[in-house]
Amino acid sequence: MEQELSGTIGVVVVAAGRGERAGTSVEGPKQYRRIGGKPVIWHTLLLFLDQPKFGPIVVVIHPEDRSLLDAAIADLPGWERLAIATGGATRQVSVLNGLRALRERGIEHVMIHDGVRPFTDEALLARIAAELAAGKRAVLPALPVSDTIKRGDASGVVKGTVPRKDLFAAQTPQSFHYATILAAHERAANEEAADFTDDASIAEWAGIPVHLVEGAIDNVKLTVQRDIAMADEKLRGIALPDVRTGNGYDVHQLEPGDGVTLCGIFIAHDQKLKGHSDADVALHALTDALLATCGAGDIGDHFPPSDMQWKGAASRIFLEHAARIVREAGGTIMSADISLIAEAPKIGPHRQAMREKLSEILGISLDRCSVKATTNETIGFVGRREGIAAIATATVVFRGEA
Repeated sequence: MEQELSGTIGVVVVAAGRGERAGTSVEGPKQYRRIGGKPVIWHTLLLFLDQPKFGPIVVVIHPEDRSLLDAAIADLPGWERLAIATGGATRQVSVLNGLRALRERGIEHVMIHDGVRPFTDEALLARIAAELAAGKRAVLPALPVSDTIKRGDASGVVKGTVPRKDLFAAQTPQSFHYATILAAHERAANEEAADFTDDASIAEWAGIPVHLVEGAIDNVKLTVQRDIAMADEKLRGIALPDVRTGNGYDVHQLEPGDGVTLCGIFIAHDQKLKGHSDADVALHALTDALLATCGAGDIGDHFPPSDMQWKGAASRIFLEHAARIVREAGGTIMSADISLIAEAPKIGPHRQAMREKLSEILGISLDRCSVKATTNETIGFVGRREGIAAIATATVVFRGEA
């Protein structure tokens, strides 16, 4: 944002509604329906998390929806910054709970946004921030009404045409001086004034001048099922797939011992693998493959063998670290494939346990985890049972650019 504010901007994202007009779905309320392969709330939160100038971000949810939110944001970059508040019986109560959650957080301004407006853009946020920086205590993004507006009666008969010259359609994020809007909300609650449809109307009621700023045409609120379907079509139509494949190779020497650890599974054997950690050659190769998908170096960069803290360490630590780096970079792990090259021990009896271990460590389904094995036909160091090699391939989908 080009213009500096004198204080931090907090954000309240309201996502506690039930969305009855959108119909029922196994995915839950409309904020958890998928558009472009991700839940609506994921897209909504992403823009705010991508803005470094925003401070604390509070998501207000229905008390029964915590598991839905956790699942929705599991791979959202920066989700750790989010705070959670519980909503109430109305949007007004939910917003107040969100505002209260920002107390003592050092903010001067706050943006209050609908969780089902996933197409807010950075330019709109910049326009709002500029108004706040100029000293406005309440800023409302809005667009002039372009449709002809009719007034009708209960029987469905038109009673007149409403002049549209000074009419505007309100959007969010509606943005305010934090202490000012919190006081207005608290006053409305104390006086049991509960018929407000948005936060700007509370500001108007409290005598706070609300300043209009140009909204964004794409900043629509997803209300009915058709809105969600159209949003999904839009995202799928403009998103360019960013599918990356990384490869990893590792080899470890065999020496006399009592067994080897491969893919996190210990197999009794008359040899062991020599290495600084537990020498799990399979997980080492897969770690490198994952790191390769986002240009994050290799396992030695992150866990140098000269560092004694990794002596004897379980290699799942390395793989979990690589998976975390991928997800923080915006990647979703789609599949992992490992080929083990060894004369012995036999891998077949342990393949299922290995796949299950990969599924557990990476947090992906079992059908996305593959483990294969082959011998080297008694040729070379593998054929002489001097070592075991592993080749790994990881496929990761990153957020595409429009």
